Amino acid sequence: MLWMDGVLSTTGEPLDRGLEFGDGLFETLAVVAGRPRLLARHLDRLERGCAQLGLVMPDRAQLAAEVAAAAATPDVGLVKLVLTRGAGGIGYGVDENRAPRRYLYAGPGRARPLDPLARGARVAVLPTPLAIQPRLAGIKHLNRLEQVLLRRDVAALGVDEGLVSDGAGRLISGTMSNVFLVLAGRVVTPLLSRCGIDGVMRGAVLEALVAQGCTVAVRDVGLEALAAAEEIFLTNALIGVWPVTQIAQRFLPVGAVTRAAAQAVSAW
Repeated sequence: MLWMDGVLSTTGEPLDRGLEFGDGLFETLAVVAGRPRLLARHLDRLERGCAQLGLVMPDRAQLAAEVAAAAATPDVGLVKLVLTRGAGGIGYGVDENRAPRRYLYAGPGRARPLDPLARGARVAVLPTPLAIQPRLAGIKHLNRLEQVLLRRDVAALGVDEGLVSDGAGRLISGTMSNVFLVLAGRVVTPLLSRCGIDGVMRGAVLEALVAQGCTVAVRDVGLEALAAAEEIFLTNALIGVWPVTQIAQRFLPVGAVTRAAAQAVSAW
């Protein structure tokens, strides 16, 4: 039997493993003029996540059609797709052939800067590290308690975003964003093979900067690099490109590389 908010459920269905164990994946897509932005990249990452977790990937064409239909609904600013292993027993063991369960939410966009270039981000380096787990690195799995706790820290500090490292002191990302640095004229973004989310906007911006002739490196980055960076900007599927204009007591300009990245995003 199953009770929900103190009421006995009439379905008798066991709990979804996404709720029980965080056994699943999600993608949050920005909707621009009624169309989901970077849909193919989101589905690519979802497919990689299914392979890493051993989930059955739903039919890609059907998913794309469902997301596009949800995005076309009036006054929608984002679509969130959640894929779980579905209902199961109380143990950790899985049915490898179980068809996944998918949830789709369409709603207004989150509050964010109307013009990210004009309203730069104030950021702080947070002391709590991300756990290193290569088997979960890169994908948007449902285990997001680290980010929930880190966002509480961001709110307590009164800044827009927090930058986080792993247990070895390597810069990884923001709590809800990926991070880029310009060091001696070269663009650098942290390697995400141990932890962190490989953002779809991150990948798109990387390709756009290379196409524009920028020298780009994906590598380990120490926290000390933040003090040497000429430009710092964040990327996020909903916001796009967001320049960092203040970190601690240091103020940074919105430089040429940041503007080039933002211009590329505006065309998508």
